[in-house]
Amino acid sequence: MKHTPDPAWDTVDRLHAWLEAESDRAREQETLLRMLKLSEEVGEVARAIIGATGQNPRKGTTHSWQDVESELCDVIITAMVALRTLTPDASEIFEAHLRGIAERSLSDGAV
Repeated sequence: MKHTPDPAWDTVDRLHAWLEAESDRAREQETLLRMLKLSEEVGEVARAIIGATGQNPRKGTTHSWQDVESELCDVIITAMVALRTLTPDASEIFEAHLRGIAERSLSDGAV
């Protein structure tokens, strides 16, 4: 299947190149740290949800649901960059994986 250029993945490639240029760590360490960055971003989603629901009585409502949306976008972008760090074929791997999930989960199998 021929790959169609995707502006999101083009941006991910540019972010990956920027991170590579700015890093002074060994490749293995840099890769592991990018994977760990996902945990940090997921924690920020949790913090935003707790803040949006006012779950912490001491702090009250500190975030909006738009903050949660923004943090979820950060998780997605970080995961895309992490996948790109592992392979230059990140977009193709993701698309194939998404198709597989759709085939298993959706009655029509359309993505």
